[in-house]
Amino acid sequence: MHLPSRLLALTFAAAWGLAALPTPAAAQGAGPELPTIVIAGEPADAVPDAPRPQFAPALAEPASEASASGDAQAQQTPAPGSSPAQNPQAQTPPAQAPPPDAQSQRDKASQQVKEEEQQRVLGVVPNFNTTYRSDTVSLSPSQKLQLAFRSSVDPVTFAVAFLVAGYHEALDDDPGFRWGIEGYGRRTGAAYLDAFDGTMLGNGLLPIVFRQDPRYFRLGHGTATHRVLYAMATSFICKHDNTGKWEPNYSNVLGNIAAGAISNLYYPDQNTGIGLTISNGMIVTAEGMAGGVFAEFWPDLSRKFLHRDPTHGLDAQVRAQDAEEKAARKAARQKQQNQPQSDPQ
Repeated sequence: MHLPSRLLALTFAAAWGLAALPTPAAAQGAGPELPTIVIAGEPADAVPDAPRPQFAPALAEPASEASASGDAQAQQTPAPGSSPAQNPQAQTPPAQAPPPDAQSQRDKASQQVKEEEQQRVLGVVPNFNTTYRSDTVSLSPSQKLQLAFRSSVDPVTFAVAFLVAGYHEALDDDPGFRWGIEGYGRRTGAAYLDAFDGTMLGNGLLPIVFRQDPRYFRLGHGTATHRVLYAMATSFICKHDNTGKWEPNYSNVLGNIAAGAISNLYYPDQNTGIGLTISNGMIVTAEGMAGGVFAEFWPDLSRKFLHRDPTHGLDAQVRAQDAEEKAARKAARQKQQNQPQSDPQ
C-alpha cells in the first residue's frame, strides 16, 4: 500500500540528484568548493597518490631512437619563460678539467725528477741536482722541496757529516767543541746542519720565492775551456722558471749566507759573527763552483775510465745534433760561395 509512494519519493530524489550534478561545461569552470574528505583521520590531500599504471599495449609500435632523443632534448631545453631553478640541469656547470698543457708539464717534470733521483756518482754519491736533458721543464714548488729534501736525508749526506767531523776533530780547529766523543758528536751535528740548511734554503725555499730553477743544467758539449767557465758561472747565474732566461742566482748565494747565519746558533762563540758568516757563505759558493765543474765532466770521466754513460745516450744525441748543425752551416757557406756573382750593370 505504501510501495507506490516510496517509488515516487525515490524517483523524485534521483531526479533532484541528477539536476544537482554539474554539467560538463560547468565542470570546466570554477565550481563550488567541495568538502574535504577525511580518511582514517587524515585529509585526502595528505594521502600519497597511488602509482599510475603504465600500459604497454602489445599492438603499440616501439618508440624510435629519434623520438627518444627528441624527448631527452626537450627535457634538457628549458621552456620559454622558465627560470633556471625550474631546470636544474641547465644551471649545473660542466666540470672544468685542468689545461692539458699544464698537466703534461707537471707529469713531464715529475718524470724528470724521478730520473734525477737515480743519479749517483760511482753509484754512491747522490747527484740529484744535475740534469742532463735539453728539454728540461720547470719544477713546481712541491717538486723543488721534494728534490732538496731527498738530497738532505740521503744516507750519504749523514756519512759525509761524520767524515767532516772527523777531519775537524783531527785538526782540532774548533776548540769550543772540545775533544772526545761529546765533541765529535757536536761536530757531526753541526756539519750535518750546515749541509741541511744550505740545501733546503738554496735549493728548496729560496728558489720557490725567486721562481728560479735550482738544478745544474749540464752543457755537455763545446770546448773544455767554455765548459769550465760555464760550470763556474752557474754558481752566480741560473734559469728563471717562467721565462727560462739566465739571471743572477739569488737563491744560491743568499742561501749560503743564510745557512751561515743560522750556524751561529750552534757553533762556538769564536766561530760566529757577521763577517765570518759572509766569508763562510762565499767559501761555500766557491765550493759550489768546483762542484759544478765536477758535475760537468763526470759523465766524460765515467765513459772513459768506467765505460759507463750516466747520461744514457743523451750526450751522443747532443753531439750528433751539433755535428749536423755544423755540416749544415758549412754546406750553406759553400753554396753561397759557389753561386755566380752577377756583374753590376
